Amino acid sequence: MAHRILSLLLFASIVSAAPKSSLRVKTNGQNVEHALNRLTFGPRPGDAELVRKMGLNEWIELQLHPERIAENPQLAEKLAPLKTLESREYKAFPKDDESKRAIRQMVVELTQAKLYRAVLSERQLEEVLVDFWFNHFNVFLEKGAVRWLATSYERDAIRPHVLGKFEDLVKATAQHPAMLFYLDNWQSVSPEFGERLNRARKGKARVKGINENYARELMELHTLGVDGGYTQKDVEEVARVFTGWSMGRPQQGGGFRFVVMAHDKGDKTVLGQKIRAGGMEEGLQVIHLLATHPSTARHISLKLAQRFVSDTPPEELVEQMANTFTQTGGDIRAVLRTLFASRHFWSPEVQRAKMKSPLEMVASTLRGTEAELRNPLLVARALEQMGQPLYRKQEPTGYDNTSAEWLNSAGLLARMNFAVALSENKLMGVRIDTARYAETAKQMGGPEFQKR
Repeated sequence: MAHRILSLLLFASIVSAAPKSSLRVKTNGQNVEHALNRLTFGPRPGDAELVRKMGLNEWIELQLHPERIAENPQLAEKLAPLKTLESREYKAFPKDDESKRAIRQMVVELTQAKLYRAVLSERQLEEVLVDFWFNHFNVFLEKGAVRWLATSYERDAIRPHVLGKFEDLVKATAQHPAMLFYLDNWQSVSPEFGERLNRARKGKARVKGINENYARELMELHTLGVDGGYTQKDVEEVARVFTGWSMGRPQQGGGFRFVVMAHDKGDKTVLGQKIRAGGMEEGLQVIHLLATHPSTARHISLKLAQRFVSDTPPEELVEQMANTFTQTGGDIRAVLRTLFASRHFWSPEVQRAKMKSPLEMVASTLRGTEAELRNPLLVARALEQMGQPLYRKQEPTGYDNTSAEWLNSAGLLARMNFAVALSENKLMGVRIDTARYAETAKQMGGPEFQKR
């Protein structure tokens, strides 16, 4: 009852702010259910009724403008004690044990916040997109300094841009120390500068010079796609462009630094376009070139369509989205509006046809049963058993949008065990009203409830 009252209060506070929508989708039960399954981490009891009252088109448009949505006060209450989420000062710690405790606290609170937001936030599409874009621009939490930097990376590089211009998102991730460290670009220097350093270091660990890791992933994963038309020579040239893009010491609050002396000062050629020597501006020029390229428009549109429509989305839809991407200069909100307006998104064939990731399955179950999330860390352990440890995908690919990654016997068994434990109130860290939701929780472990 308390949740129902809260939902009605939130609905009353946001309905007047709901923008007029250009979408023209029928507000019927099937469409409402589909929208809630795809644009959120799963519907809560009463959500469908609230969407019908507002109107489906207006609700979608509101989700595309999360800044207009009154946030759940329960979420604010849960996040308030997590002080590292907003901390912008990471000072050096005088003792190793203090450093370890500080790191551990940041990791703990980042994990807690992820689950609290997925379960409690009213800005559900924003949270879905934060998860999507973090995976697209993935960094691995267990790699050295990334432990210090992952909180800032999600907060400052990912979250502000999830519905903005794609080029801004690429730039923000490219210049964030978490990405610079994860893909080793902070160590990438011109051969000449590397030799000078090696002569000065006199037998210490040698500087390796140019590192191609970031350049390759920038084109293969972040922008153009593996079939985007670039060559190994382009990788080498882009790596030269980003020499000198470095970082200060993360324990001391160090952010992005451009080291002029470490930069390759020659002209470069990327995708047939000459990049004249110009210091840090070369990198910004290449980011613009790649972020606005037709191959990028298609690659990003395909990935979004895979997340929201199907593992093999219709070519017509991808082309429509790519056209919007190009015409708007990579406006993510506009691309998503094109997606949600498409008949392909609402096709009966794609409804309940996407396999949920473990995070989606767990969050949707907790939302659907109105569970009380007491200790998110224990829920995070269940996600590890299902094959999705949060922030710990080692490969730059991030977790996949398609079903193949989650179709394995161990992961499916862990899902069923989760549902059974939840239905019997034996899942540590979570409590449900077993009189109302025990059967619902158990059903959510079945094959049909693994889909969205």
